[in-house]
Amino acid sequence: MIARYQTILFGVLVAASVVMGGILWHLRDRAHERLLMGQDSAPTRAPEVAPAVQATLLVANDADSSLITETQTLPLPQDSESRARVVLGKLLDIYAAPDSSHPVPGGASAVAQVFLLPAPGSAGSADAKQADLKSTSGAELAVVNLLPSFAAGHPSGIETEMLTVESICGTLHANLPRVTEVRFLVDGQVKATLAGHADLTRTYLASEAITTEGLHP
Repeated sequence: MIARYQTILFGVLVAASVVMGGILWHLRDRAHERLLMGQDSAPTRAPEVAPAVQATLLVANDADSSLITETQTLPLPQDSESRARVVLGKLLDIYAAPDSSHPVPGGASAVAQVFLLPAPGSAGSADAKQADLKSTSGAELAVVNLLPSFAAGHPSGIETEMLTVESICGTLHANLPRVTEVRFLVDGQVKATLAGHADLTRTYLASEAITTEGLHP
């Protein structure tokens, strides 16, 4: 004969089994629903890839302190700021290569951001007519934010530093003609020099970058 406490214990175990079964069934249904939602939200097509177009780079050459025009086919996005970052990234990748004519470590990752802003009037100019003309021409100021590691690892010397600065300015203008002025930041802050010589507190004119072929006469 089964004792009363055994009957009660058996009933409790059966009830617990039924409750656990219900919970497991509910969890199974929720997991199935999440799986279906994940399938519905998955992209139905591959993300669009930026079209490959020709980009013009002004590559520095330490041998004769020149800037040489080099054409590269790159996937360039439509957004101007993203496009600027891509072309500068390629330029700095060339400098970081083992056989570079202008060895500078860092590569594409050294460019943290590039911002494009309406170019202000020339510094120190009080001619309102000239300022208005410039503002309506759509001229832009590019602000290039570099990583601290790039500045820290850049070779020191007025010529090598200025070649880097001028090649960046010229490359931006060659691919984004509306960029007429360039400023530099390091880690989002104004830095006195690039590596002890090239002044980073000033605004550079893109037209100051001149190639040996005369791209910017």
